[in-house]
Amino acid sequence: MRGIGWMGALALSVAGPAVAQGNAPPQAALDQLAAGLDYRFEVVDNRPVCPEGLANCFLATITLTLPEQLPPSLRKGADLSLYFSFVNPLDRIESDLFDYRNINGDVQQLTLKPGAVLRPGARHVIKLWGVGSHLSRAVVMPNAYLVAEGRQARVIAATRDTIDPDTGLPALRFVAPMTDAARLTSKSDSDKTVWLTPERAFVQNAERAAAPASGIVILPRPSHAAQHDGAVVDLTKGIRLTLTGVDRAAIAPALAALGTDETGALPLRVRVDPTSGIAPEGYRLDARADGIAITAADAAGASHGLRSLAQQAAFEQRKLRPITVEDAPLYPHRGLHLDLGRNFHGRDQILKLVEAMAAYKLNKLHLHLAEDEGWRIEIPALPELAQIGSVRCHDPAEKTCLLPQLGAGPDGKSGVNGYLTTADYVEIVRAAAARGIEVIPSIDMPGHSRAAIVAMERRHDRLAAAGKRAEADAYRLIDPADTTKYRSIQHYTDNTLNVCIPATYRFVDTVVDALAAMHGAAGAPLKTFHLGADETAGAWVNSPACKAMIAENGSDARNLTPRFIERVATTLAAKGIRAGGWSDGMGHTDPARMPANVLTNIWGVLHTGAIREAHDQLNRGWDVVLSIPDLGYFDMPYAPHPDEGGYYWASRGVDSHQVFGFMPDNLPANAALIPNISAQPQSIEDKPIREPGRRITGIQAQLWSETVRTDAQVDYMLFPRLLALAERGWTAARWTPAYRPGQSYAWHDPRVDRAALSAEWRDFAGRVSAQFAPLERMGVAYRVAPPGARIIGGTLEANSDLPGVIIEYRERGGKWTRYGGPVTVRGPVELRTRSADARRSSRIVAVSAP
Repeated sequence: MRGIGWMGALALSVAGPAVAQGNAPPQAALDQLAAGLDYRFEVVDNRPVCPEGLANCFLATITLTLPEQLPPSLRKGADLSLYFSFVNPLDRIESDLFDYRNINGDVQQLTLKPGAVLRPGARHVIKLWGVGSHLSRAVVMPNAYLVAEGRQARVIAATRDTIDPDTGLPALRFVAPMTDAARLTSKSDSDKTVWLTPERAFVQNAERAAAPASGIVILPRPSHAAQHDGAVVDLTKGIRLTLTGVDRAAIAPALAALGTDETGALPLRVRVDPTSGIAPEGYRLDARADGIAITAADAAGASHGLRSLAQQAAFEQRKLRPITVEDAPLYPHRGLHLDLGRNFHGRDQILKLVEAMAAYKLNKLHLHLAEDEGWRIEIPALPELAQIGSVRCHDPAEKTCLLPQLGAGPDGKSGVNGYLTTADYVEIVRAAAARGIEVIPSIDMPGHSRAAIVAMERRHDRLAAAGKRAEADAYRLIDPADTTKYRSIQHYTDNTLNVCIPATYRFVDTVVDALAAMHGAAGAPLKTFHLGADETAGAWVNSPACKAMIAENGSDARNLTPRFIERVATTLAAKGIRAGGWSDGMGHTDPARMPANVLTNIWGVLHTGAIREAHDQLNRGWDVVLSIPDLGYFDMPYAPHPDEGGYYWASRGVDSHQVFGFMPDNLPANAALIPNISAQPQSIEDKPIREPGRRITGIQAQLWSETVRTDAQVDYMLFPRLLALAERGWTAARWTPAYRPGQSYAWHDPRVDRAALSAEWRDFAGRVSAQFAPLERMGVAYRVAPPGARIIGGTLEANSDLPGVIIEYRERGGKWTRYGGPVTVRGPVELRTRSADARRSSRIVAVSAP
């Protein structure tokens, strides 16, 4: 075997006739092969008979069909490898031509076996025996590529991400459709999940049917609101603004959202009075023909009042019925987490989301700025973090970039690369603060830290080469003598900071101080720093630097992560900054060693660890935010279907209805509405119980970005279900039974008022339909759900998940026709829904007569 760096390759000999492009230079020859090689991925079976020695397997295939003509330089032989990303562990590859190895993480390599011959036009099927299941086309990664010695790596053209012009979303055209429900839906008969077919969606939509919005459309729903008889409140001729107790700058974005000329005659009085008796972020709104008055205790409340007025005014074409509103939020933390680490999403997208958050009264933006796969924030003192850690490309030694994880491709030019400059970040923090939104930066550690580790190794190499040994070691995040072998949940072997060396804590301080300086420049002091608090099982066992620390902690290396979290949290507290982290890592700490002011995000799954973690950490007196995946992980698919995007390890479907029905104040009661991961009803016990007086701080949506490569996908995965989370963070779920310690709940428990839920859902769904146009004006490409449909007796019936949605259908070979009601059809029918502005459509679904 001849090596290409440490990633290696094998000689490829190609047998076949001479070709017209025979004199193509070596790079052109590789380019031609990458352009002409057909590459098809197929999930074959999630319930196969596993080969001997394997368990819990699934079978997928890669089919390669070589072009009929191949350049002579390849025909004569060349060092060639094929790289692709695959997120599941691969236990076995079956191929008569190829050898396989995992490089690191999800980067996989295929090389020809010694003496293997590829022939023009030949078709080769490679069997991939993976661990677990493969339930969605969306988790297949694009941009498989070819590497040959002395040439630039090239993406196999057939595997490129393309954008569907109708949906605006990536279309993985090289991935075969998944249609065999019997073999592909689940792993076993105990899993009761079924795909949400158009026929099933029709029944579901009918059960949840709602009318278009009318009356008060404010979202989230106010605590108290009423419309009155009388002359209209006419905003069409402008307003005359009077401010008391608040500067215009503090409410400027909300005024801009109102979109009304400020040289008009209608009085609009905004008063901020901390002694008004109104709750923080609350407001009173009184809009009558002779003027509008908004009173609040703070600028955030005044802005919320203006946002509510703007929503109602837009719905009523700026001529409102008189209205009064008294309103305040249910929870002080109503958050959105956005993962920039896995795949980058830049300043403009974040600024758009900040405005959308403000429109729907969300107030915490949790920016996940670093991961194994990318570092996304400029730290001036450590330039390699952004220069090296923000780019993924084919550089086996990782001298200039990280490995091309998650289908990033080899050239480093993909949109998934990038970072926020200090100026970008300051602009985001400033824009958020102007809208009453706190930015919470997150740098995951000590696990999930590979990007930082690699970048700091390149810093070390640069300074060591210059003879600056002490400076080189100052921010090195590993113990070079550590021989520990471990593998993270994402299959990395080298992604964990060494918590036993001073350089790690120097690094944390430098990063936190840089972020604090950016927040200071934005005029919004850094209040909370989220350190993730993830660990990698098995790390540091054989690290000489950790020998003493392990001995001091019961001779168990697993105890080092809690000590790290406690130390960092204490250091942050000394800087006046609250520490935040994910509940699994935070739960292992000793509360006595932690500051009193701590934020913890509960991410245990509802039917497994959620209640245990939430109640335990509530009882510690910490600020508990529910980030539960069944309700709050918006990288999960909207519905159980292989064409819906997202990971599915926690839930096969998280739709707006499920998010809307969530009962944050009584976690066990959610068993009445939400089945487990296998679509089975499962009771939930209240263990441990929540101590009297303990209450959650809030709820938060999470969008992890492994499968989210474009900004349009961000919008699709967040909206409209983020509106449901905004409602639950602001307004009480009236169907929730009062929490009583020790009470357990089962499926359809009568203590949960499902009739109240249905009524409230119908009202909410109508109000969502009123938000389509405002979202489009903000540039948000919200999800357009495919319609439900069925054919009975030759008659097509169709419906939508939300009211006011346009449905179109076509018979085979026909043109798209707007659906207006049941219609006679003669054969199979395709259907789609359209966005309010008709610029985008849902994915196409098909129905046939039974």
